[in-house]
Amino acid sequence: MKEIIIETFYKIIKVPYQFLFKKNDSWNLNVSDFLKYPQDSLGFHLGCFLLKYNFNVQPSLEEHDVYHVLTNTGATVKDEIDMQFYLLGNGKRSPFVFIVIITGLFFYPLELKNFIKTYKKGKQAHLFHHLDFSKMLTIPVTTIQQTFNIK
Repeated sequence: MKEIIIETFYKIIKVPYQFLFKKNDSWNLNVSDFLKYPQDSLGFHLGCFLLKYNFNVQPSLEEHDVYHVLTNTGATVKDEIDMQFYLLGNGKRSPFVFIVIITGLFFYPLELKNFIKTYKKGKQAHLFHHLDFSKMLTIPVTTIQQTFNIK
């Protein structure tokens, strides 16, 4: 039930959040475009992630799915909360990060220990949340993960 509440909340805030805070350009790529990249590349893995979860590319929000790929995070509500704790640890400060974290703490208070562990993993990684991933689509995922100590 809490997953449904959180997903509904996300759907409600998504459009105003995008309008108010996301000013970056769309990559103008679709899932099949990503799958044309080399098999070890960020672009290919992003396409596979989108296919696996039956997602479409969300214009101007592409980097969000890149975070899922780089941190090996799934797409459940709990996975999303974990990933936002990781990104907070990595230095990302955005309204979305704080909304998800506050919501996560409210609905999953017993997971606090795990959230803190994930936060610390994000702190141990080199800053990567600010990168222009659209220019990194041909780079192997493992190279990016090793370079930025993403675990």
